[in-house]
Amino acid sequence: MEMEPGLLKIYERPPMQNPRMIMGLTGWMDGGEVSTGTIECLIGARGARKIAEIDPEPFYILNFPGSMEISALFRPYVRYADGIMQKYQGPTNTFYADKDNHLIFFVGREPHMRWGDFAGCVFSMVEEFGVKAIYFVGSYAGLVPHTREPKIVAVVSDENLKEQLQQFKVKFSDYEGPSGISTYLLMLARERELNMTSLVAEIPAYIQGRNPKCIEAVTRRLAAMLHLEINLDDLRRLSDDYERRLSEVVNERQELAEHITKLEEHYDKEIFDTEMTDLKRFLLQQGIRLD
Repeated sequence: MEMEPGLLKIYERPPMQNPRMIMGLTGWMDGGEVSTGTIECLIGARGARKIAEIDPEPFYILNFPGSMEISALFRPYVRYADGIMQKYQGPTNTFYADKDNHLIFFVGREPHMRWGDFAGCVFSMVEEFGVKAIYFVGSYAGLVPHTREPKIVAVVSDENLKEQLQQFKVKFSDYEGPSGISTYLLMLARERELNMTSLVAEIPAYIQGRNPKCIEAVTRRLAAMLHLEINLDDLRRLSDDYERRLSEVVNERQELAEHITKLEEHYDKEIFDTEMTDLKRFLLQQGIRLD
């Protein structure tokens, strides 16, 4: 796949051996900011350094026509204080490197157009640094109570990748419908015989905005998958405090509390049934039947 010259700007080439790339994007699958929030937490925890970025100019519509509520989703973010501009934030797509762990992090914004050129930039980084595996982290709103761990659904570019994920109790997706650029990248990875795994967390649909609890849970599980040692104490405290404050609000609204109790019962039953299936399979292997 050819890429238009100048779209990818590489500032530094730290030496790494067979690095893995972990990516998160705002947009289609960033509910609760879990996709980008997880990558940002890993970047901060590892002190990763910026090494490259993709020029945003060709990929985004900034003046989408329509109501203010709709067009605001596309506009750059700005902050003023006492009549003075403090911040102007347009779309960015940045690569960071943790050379000690041979990791490249990519955090950005899903492009509105020219997916082929955007993908070309990503795979140019893959080729430049000899990346051997890509992980995409995403999230979507579902029927998960805020008092429980988010569920993780996986899609892989190669059947052989499924075995190593099973120990982390992920489910494999049977989804059919509209897709985001992560699916497009996974298709291209498969064509290139490159290992790519998409890990998407199902998070509470009734919570709006950034979700620290789900970010902590996904960051922790991803770190375990990557055998990455990071200190999550601060993030865990933030997660616990967030859940406590949210539960206080929920308990003040009886109808909502009743709905969440039903969600918890459904969630726990599904987890129990799944674990019982695993237990029965193990016991059968030992020659023991439960029925």
